[in-house]
Amino acid sequence: MSKTKQRKKILKLRKKKYYEFKVDNKFINKINYKVNLSKRKIIGGYYPINFEFDCLQIIKKLYAKGYTVSLPIIKNKNQMDFYKWNIHDPLILSSLGIPQPIKLKKVYPDILFVPVVAFDKYNYRIGYGGGYYDRYLEKISKIKKCLTVGLAFSCQKVNKIKIENFDKKLDLILTEKLVKK
Repeated sequence: MSKTKQRKKILKLRKKKYYEFKVDNKFINKINYKVNLSKRKIIGGYYPINFEFDCLQIIKKLYAKGYTVSLPIIKNKNQMDFYKWNIHDPLILSSLGIPQPIKLKKVYPDILFVPVVAFDKYNYRIGYGGGYYDRYLEKISKIKKCLTVGLAFSCQKVNKIKIENFDKKLDLILTEKLVKK
């Protein structure tokens, strides 16, 4: 199945099966067990749209525990960078209509939570098709080691994703069941 067809099918399924999953301290502790968080690390997140797994709950809890958190700012030519974000600071809408930080202190996350439309057992993902995260992962890999963690609902798992040269494999995929390692 083509990525376009998989994307359309899974987006429809995710919307139908979506429910608000509450991230509690037990879930954060399980993430810490899988990822080995340390407060010296910079956490990169995303602002959830279109029935995505709510990463904001995770980064707000980590921020409250003293972690440095960041969100992406969309740039020209399908590029993005991550900027430090204080959860009490207002956000502005990007050209894609996604809230992003106003303050411009660029950071390079050590752990990056990545939105997922669909994923497979090999830790490949399909996003929305713009290539923003694949480009960013390529860029940051030349700067530092960044652990990439996809966030999705378990219903978004597919048998296999057709990969292309530019597709980046994630280190880990976490669902509401913490099923993928």
